[in-house]
Amino acid sequence: MAGAAASMGVSPVTLADLLRVANAPGFDRWQEQVRRTGGCANPIRLMGQTVTRDAKTGDVLYSYSTEHEPGGMLRVACGNRRASRCPACAWTYAGDTYHLIRAGITGDERKDVPETVRDHPRVFATLTAPSFGPVHNRPDSGCCRCGALHTDDDPALGTALDPERYDYAGAVLFNNFAGDLWRRFTIYLRREIAARAGLTQSAMREVCRVSFGKVAEFQKRGAVHFHAVVRLDGSAGPDSAPPAWATVALLDGAIRAAAARVSVPVPPAGAFAGRELRWGSQIDVQVIGALGHEELTEQAVASYVAKYSTKAAETTGTVDRRIGELSELDKLPLPDHTRRLIEACWALDEAYPDRLLARWAHMLGFRGHFSTKSRQYSTTLGALRQVRADYRARQERREREFSEDLDDTEGSTLVLAHWTYAGQGHTPGESWLAASIARDLRLNRETAREALADLDDREMWA
Repeated sequence: MAGAAASMGVSPVTLADLLRVANAPGFDRWQEQVRRTGGCANPIRLMGQTVTRDAKTGDVLYSYSTEHEPGGMLRVACGNRRASRCPACAWTYAGDTYHLIRAGITGDERKDVPETVRDHPRVFATLTAPSFGPVHNRPDSGCCRCGALHTDDDPALGTALDPERYDYAGAVLFNNFAGDLWRRFTIYLRREIAARAGLTQSAMREVCRVSFGKVAEFQKRGAVHFHAVVRLDGSAGPDSAPPAWATVALLDGAIRAAAARVSVPVPPAGAFAGRELRWGSQIDVQVIGALGHEELTEQAVASYVAKYSTKAAETTGTVDRRIGELSELDKLPLPDHTRRLIEACWALDEAYPDRLLARWAHMLGFRGHFSTKSRQYSTTLGALRQVRADYRARQERREREFSEDLDDTEGSTLVLAHWTYAGQGHTPGESWLAASIARDLRLNRETAREALADLDDREMWA
């Protein structure tokens, strides 16, 4: 282990701490704790105890204390969705998002979504930000306006051609009000669908419902845009078929028309003039195919949404933590374009204090949720987490060998627990080991999923 770490260029400090951890009493139990967190990079450390009693007899069925754990602490996963903070927890979050989005596209009876939703009109829509000034880009043909042929990894991509003329205030205000633009878009979308069907909005609700699941993504220029799966259902949601007039073509036209109509007024304040915020003119709507018969497959859409559910504004070179003072920027290796966006947030904060722009400067003004869904789109992240928690609870009951003698129903046991917060994170050596464990777990799970997918394919063609 130490040899492998040394060969990978691990610093002497980390290597020394790694040896300390590996030779400490209870190292095997420490590894087991870290595996149970999925290799979490920043686990929460707890101290305390729990006692499980039979609710009828009062007999103690199981007791646990952290007294004999390594360091006298229990480590639990942080649950952070950001890949920049915790790759392990973010990978779990992305998996949950994938299943949530895919269930709303293909249906999944285990998630209370019938497979008949595959027959409903479904599209993958992208709503973008308008232009705030020309930036370095890679057009489909020719070269950038600057005359260069930029590579995919060129740091100049997305940055302003003329920073002095670029509308940085408009860019961060758009990010800040993006959630309001989306909310108004969903309202106008329902109105457009009703109008195209020749119905009032109340009459349309009696026969057709709009469901969606969306994710936010930051472009390299620092502007947020949204990707969304939009689906038309019957009056009872995914369990009912939409009316005959509810077609993909109608949904496509309604999305484009609604996006063009939406605007959010921003009043003048201080030295800043008022403005009308709108979506950009580049509205993309694509039909979602089934079983690979279309270019945009169901799996591809779910994977794409899941991928961006764990990202934030890091693609622009910003930081993933709040900036307490503007003077902190001098200590951060920020690209000039990103720094100007952050400075614009602080400059606008005094003019629009209710928008909390300085508080969200590290997000370039964006303060909304990165992934959201309508109520009847599919299952919830909470429900998926509960399924996982219930599965682990059943495993523990079997390990403790008292499930056969105890009625396994809600209320059959009484759990008394006392926990105190003891800190968070790893030492340098622990971090290296946790990352190694996380990689192994991920590789094993991906291998198992590929084997299961191959088995499903063979059964389908048998």
